[in-house]
Amino acid sequence: MLDRFLPKRTASEPAAPPNEEPKRPRFYDVGWLFANDKTSMIWGAPQPTREPSQSASAKSVGVCPAVIEFDRRHFIIPCPIDLHLRIAITPDGKINITNMDTQGAVRPGALNQIMLIMPQPEWRHPERPVIQITTPYLFVTDDPIYINQFPPFLHYAPKQRPGVQLCGRYPIDVWPRPLMWAFEWHDMSTDLILRRGEPWFYVRFEGPDPSAQVRLVEAQMTPELRTYVDSITDVTNFVSQSFSLFKTARERRPEKLLVPKG
Repeated sequence: MLDRFLPKRTASEPAAPPNEEPKRPRFYDVGWLFANDKTSMIWGAPQPTREPSQSASAKSVGVCPAVIEFDRRHFIIPCPIDLHLRIAITPDGKINITNMDTQGAVRPGALNQIMLIMPQPEWRHPERPVIQITTPYLFVTDDPIYINQFPPFLHYAPKQRPGVQLCGRYPIDVWPRPLMWAFEWHDMSTDLILRRGEPWFYVRFEGPDPSAQVRLVEAQMTPELRTYVDSITDVTNFVSQSFSLFKTARERRPEKLLVPKG
């Protein structure tokens, strides 16, 4: 009786073998590149989080399959510059950030080009300022992949940061935009110290099949990718909920965006 509600198979369409599971992808391909080449020499390539085990024991946690499976899904974005930031509230109520590393290599004017203090109405809490640092990192894929951004929780930090990194998650197959590093400053009596080359934050990728691995490759900035990235750049200046644009972005997306660098 239920046959009349099922789609009819055409003569050219082979019948699926009984009890056959659908094929799963072994890998998802994700490309990384810089959105622009300006000062790109200071930005390092994403790095794997996994370190070789120093133990000869077959029971070492360094060779535990669950630990390996977890670590291999995270990639390190290294910090590009040395910073020693101090935050203060001026007498007129404004937030002022000073780089205390006066002998350092970063010029004040150059720092202002990549770092900004978010307006107070946009903070999550009225007493916790949020700063943002723009990065050129762009991740692109033709698979249905979400990117996750985390603080470097797998690495030991001798000095804890005086706040929390704001994390994010969004689909990079339809929304390949440059990453931002956002920091919510909780303890304004403590300086924020970042060192060049140390783990700054992590990225992790997830697709429909949780068992599939991610192959991270360096990608090319093709004309199609550049045009598409430009179409979604700065849209948050005009709309409040950029996720509402995903449907339109998917409809206008070129069939192929990821071209590995050869």
